[in-house]
Amino acid sequence: MAAAAILSGLLTEILIPAAAVVGIAFALVQWLLVSKVKLSPEDSASSKDGVSDYLIEEEEGLNDHNVVVKCAEIQSAISEGATSFLFTEYQYVGIFMVAFAVLIFLFLGSVEGFSTKAQPCTYSKDKYCKPALANAGFSTISFLLGATTSLVSGFLGMKIATYANARTTLEARKGVGKAFITAFRSGAVMGFLLAANGLLVLYIAINLFKLYYGDDWEGLFESITGYGLGGSSMALFGRVGGGIYTKAADVGADLVGKVERNIPEDDPRNPAVIADNVGDNVGDIAGMGSDLFGSYAESSSAALVVASISSFGVNHDFTAMCYPLLISSMGIIVCLITTLFATDFFEIKAVEEIEPALKWQLIISTALMTVGIAIISWIALPSTFTIFSFGDQKQVKNWELFFCVAIGLWAGLVIGFVTEYYTSNAYSPVQDVADSCRTGAATNVIFGLALGYKSVIIPIFAIAISIFVSFSLAAMYGIAVAALGMLSTIATGLAIDAYGPISDNAGGIAEMAGMSHRIRERTDALDAAGNTTAAIGKGFAIGSAALVSLALFGAFVSRAAISTVDVLTPKVFIGLIVGAMLPYWFSAMTMKSVGSAALKMVEEVRRQFNTIPGLMDGSTRPDYATCVKISTDASIKEMIPPGALVLLTPLIVGTFFGVETLSGVLAGSLVSGVQIAISASNTGGAWDNAKKYIEAGASEHARSLGPKGSDPHKAAVIGDTIGDPLKDTSGPSLNILIKLMAVESLVFAPFFATHGGLLFKIF
Repeated sequence: MAAAAILSGLLTEILIPAAAVVGIAFALVQWLLVSKVKLSPEDSASSKDGVSDYLIEEEEGLNDHNVVVKCAEIQSAISEGATSFLFTEYQYVGIFMVAFAVLIFLFLGSVEGFSTKAQPCTYSKDKYCKPALANAGFSTISFLLGATTSLVSGFLGMKIATYANARTTLEARKGVGKAFITAFRSGAVMGFLLAANGLLVLYIAINLFKLYYGDDWEGLFESITGYGLGGSSMALFGRVGGGIYTKAADVGADLVGKVERNIPEDDPRNPAVIADNVGDNVGDIAGMGSDLFGSYAESSSAALVVASISSFGVNHDFTAMCYPLLISSMGIIVCLITTLFATDFFEIKAVEEIEPALKWQLIISTALMTVGIAIISWIALPSTFTIFSFGDQKQVKNWELFFCVAIGLWAGLVIGFVTEYYTSNAYSPVQDVADSCRTGAATNVIFGLALGYKSVIIPIFAIAISIFVSFSLAAMYGIAVAALGMLSTIATGLAIDAYGPISDNAGGIAEMAGMSHRIRERTDALDAAGNTTAAIGKGFAIGSAALVSLALFGAFVSRAAISTVDVLTPKVFIGLIVGAMLPYWFSAMTMKSVGSAALKMVEEVRRQFNTIPGLMDGSTRPDYATCVKISTDASIKEMIPPGALVLLTPLIVGTFFGVETLSGVLAGSLVSGVQIAISASNTGGAWDNAKKYIEAGASEHARSLGPKGSDPHKAAVIGDTIGDPLKDTSGPSLNILIKLMAVESLVFAPFFATHGGLLFKIF
């Protein structure tokens, strides 16, 4: 056996939780800094040097007490709306959680007929392992842990975002730099809490389970896969429910407000405006948080499962076994340093500096993380070891594993930047889409669809290359750690991602509180940068989902004892073709849900404009609550069918058609889901930014297309409205479909391998 790693087991046990605690502490510090911005009028005029500050404040109308009071009112309305929606959603999801936990226990317990005797191990038949019943119990516990952590992550993110939105608006009066720092810090709170919580809960679970499992690491890490399943199944409901909520409100507000009534976006006279701003928090923040947490939990689970049957697990090398967790720990520290670059080392003075600052976050974190991975690979891994690869053990060196993680990390950056190129209005693709609005909405739609399809090409090559390299070097374990590499800078990625909806909300609050045009321009600049970074975040989520689900697929194939997946056998091929259809079915459900919810919203907004006297001249307040209720009811009702489709497919296919067909379904849904997800997200993002490009009128070309209300602008608004469900509901939910089906198949693999394929057994 090669020499053991440099890092001792004891140090590993201290370092991982220490990194998580540092992450949580850093999040709290950032939160304290954000809370220094006061939402009560009397504190706002106190300044450092009295005179000069006071003059600036006079000029900007800083001492306008009404504005501060109004901002605080609007903020509490948004916060209440978001909280009440999430509580309603979590009640339904809670019922599902309990039901599914029972299902896991029954399915996995029945593998050995609920016996409590020790069984021969799956991979090393000469040893004895804990009974299947124990595996069922612990898988159920880890499922509940993952689900709870996922919900808490989403909820905390939403709370922080609704806490920071009005504070960002008020800071925008002092300049764009101050507003940027407030929004970015709040995003960082969410990013670090999520990364640290995910790591800490997983680490504690492993250590507690070890008390029972002792030396049976194979059973221990198999039961840990429930953690990923819990995380992703909650993310599915968060993403779909939140996505339907936010887009029903957004489409309703845009169609009636901007197109029919010619009032600006986020105008307080628009009845759907509060629902729209609530939607940004429940969809983009709570949904995105749960989603990335799910990816993180699954890639860790996949890596741990494969490692437990490799030399790490067989030799009980705890440090090397924790390699995936050590990468995540290093990621937290790296992201912490990176965040300081945006908030403390450099100050943003002009609007042009916002987008570069966010891009540098990605570049700095990736560069530092590469060094971090090299260090971890050198101190935590033996110089040579073996990795389980479909029945054989493959010899691997520690520097090869470094390359696997690093290629995942850099592929993530490539996907991020390609996404940015196709969705930012600084580059020609979006400007071409904007230009096509001259001839109406139809050409805009054609150009936008073409852009989305084209934007798939480079990300797919990036994913393909990283799969090829990491599989060649370290088999399925290589792919699992490549996915972890892509997600290792999750804290920074989420900070950038959450920054978008916070600035979007800040702009909405500025408009509703009747603040000056200059402040609205500043928040719009923050928001436009946020739109692009949100697209980058979605690109990361989709790319990592592809790698994660492939790693889970590999673990599933090993666990279900399939030696090869042969496409030419009819069992597998029918699975492939049906699997490739599932993302379309799923997208159809979510798009239709947004459409029907938006229809109700449009009717309600029209009704209010037509029947409430004094609404258009601003003398009466619209009835915001009804619109919030429409969105809430629609999303709760409509999130169930798509959720059921994703969760029941693997169970039905595995039970009735067996593991070969199920492997086909997983491969098919992965292959087609990634393409649709990337193109849908980028098409929607491009349409949105084409509209913003025309509205901002920053270049000669943009000014020739409109002011707001011109024909090209109206065409752009229609494109943006079509793109809304694509980029915020279907697109981002698809990556959960891909991962969730794979992780669910892995968790239920022991059952499918023993009792699956009923139909083929009968005939």
